[in-house]
Amino acid sequence: MDAQGRGRAENIDPADQWVLNPNTGEYELRLGPSAPQSAVPGPRRSGSGSGGGTAGAARGRTAAPDRQSSSPGEAADAAVPSPRRRRGVPAEEPAANRRGRRPVKKKSKAKKILLWTGGIMAFVLVGTAGAAYLYLEHLNDNITSVSDDGASTGGFSKDKAINLLVIGTDKRTGSGNEGYGDANSVGHADTTILLHVSKDRTNATALSIPRDLIVNVPDCQTEQADGSTKVIKGSDNVRFNTSLGQDERTPSCTVRTVTALTGIQADNFMVADFNAVKTLTTAVGGVDVCLAKDIDDEDSHLKLSKGTHTIEGEQALAFVRTRHSVGFGGDLSRIALQQQFLSALMRKLKSNDTLTSPTKMIKLAEAGTKALTVDSQLDSIDKLKDLGLELGKLNVKNLTFTTVPVVDNPAEKVKATVVVNKSTAPTVFQMIKDDVSFTEVKEQAAASKNAAAAAAAARLKGTQSAASAVRVQVMNGGAPAGSAQETLNWLQNDEGVTKSENAGNAPAVLSRTTLEYAPDQADQARKLAAVMGLPGTALKPGKSVENSQGLPTMTLTLGKDFKGAGVSLTAPTAVPDTVQKSTADKVECAK
Repeated sequence: MDAQGRGRAENIDPADQWVLNPNTGEYELRLGPSAPQSAVPGPRRSGSGSGGGTAGAARGRTAAPDRQSSSPGEAADAAVPSPRRRRGVPAEEPAANRRGRRPVKKKSKAKKILLWTGGIMAFVLVGTAGAAYLYLEHLNDNITSVSDDGASTGGFSKDKAINLLVIGTDKRTGSGNEGYGDANSVGHADTTILLHVSKDRTNATALSIPRDLIVNVPDCQTEQADGSTKVIKGSDNVRFNTSLGQDERTPSCTVRTVTALTGIQADNFMVADFNAVKTLTTAVGGVDVCLAKDIDDEDSHLKLSKGTHTIEGEQALAFVRTRHSVGFGGDLSRIALQQQFLSALMRKLKSNDTLTSPTKMIKLAEAGTKALTVDSQLDSIDKLKDLGLELGKLNVKNLTFTTVPVVDNPAEKVKATVVVNKSTAPTVFQMIKDDVSFTEVKEQAAASKNAAAAAAAARLKGTQSAASAVRVQVMNGGAPAGSAQETLNWLQNDEGVTKSENAGNAPAVLSRTTLEYAPDQADQARKLAAVMGLPGTALKPGKSVENSQGLPTMTLTLGKDFKGAGVSLTAPTAVPDTVQKSTADKVECAK
């Protein structure tokens, strides 16, 4: 029943009086008749302490204040302060002949923030912080941040695709974690996921990076506690997980390693430890998981029978750490299990309306902000809220989980590590770089995008002239120095496009290569596109210019995406059949 309608303020849960305004994306206090005004809980100020996070993250961080609670989840379970009316403000009276009633809570799909997770739980933390800004200063005190050391792009943008690197470390932090992980671990990158959210927010790809993948870790400049910088020497042919913690490497070193591996630079990063799984799964009331067989894993301490179970806390942590009892018993099998867990978590959060309950969001915000270490570009609730609102526009059915394609390391007799599969991994990396969806997106925004893609593809269809009939001037509009001449030599000597010339530097820098042509030059444009591997989006119907002989000619402007003469610029549009992938909306049982 409606407590406010009866005027019984003593039975009102103050958190339930905060209602999401769909027009502003902010929570507002809505009170019924005679209900006292409730104040937003203020920040807790206490002495400074060490905070949480990894060993590598400890350097350059802003220390979080000591918490008086005995465990990360204790404050989250504390009662919300009773509502009080501001001094001097009279109680609100109901309108004549009308009962006081609670305003209807309106849900806004555009503002409804889905909780994501990575590094086991960091996606969840993003969404949590995004919605729970009822007491900002208090939550700001919970957040631990470290420098990105210039490794990232400097932060996400609302009008661009988002690349978020989330890292789960195996370092034992906090009480109750003595039985987990390596007792002597400095905090390696045990679980790493690169989350790419499309520019139009219709789809996303979560790319898991195996910890045992052999990579080259580049030199890493890191900020020290005294403000100075130190270059940590890189290592070749080492496990990916050593990109964090080893030799005092910080999360920014992991960011640099991912960039070197994939060609994708993260906008932001997050780090979570064992406590994140335990406290956050408890805060949401558990996560439903499915097992295709009985599991009794002595290493992870997981013992569950075949079927569906609701797990939280210690049991949830055991689930995501299990590997010997699933699949082939290795790290790749555990990655698949973790992806199933994250998918189940997202479905749970969406189905039980967690995000529309301020009470639940308070618990999640308390637990989430304490378990999270973020880069210096995400060091406030306001920034996390903005990121959460962007992620909240995504439908989970268009979130694809996949893993870097790998093969067994051929240099090993006893297979313990893996290397990149050079035949399929480049396609996966390129699709993410080019913002290509791994799923079929059916939303209206995607339909418009598909229509534009269809129009671009149509420009490639039709007759093509002979190579000798193609007249084109080549300009450098952002490609490496010398690219125009390199391309010209290749066109004339290797492809028979003899009526071509170097026109020097373009008047402006372009992010992508373009070919502008007049309507009567369409057959020449199609031929040159076929020769160079240009996509339809590169063709720009317009006007011709005069070449050095006074004849009409097309203009080819090499942009920042230019990869070299003879290297195709046509992006892949489909994931290779051999690449493992799954979407967050489907229920899968661990085998």
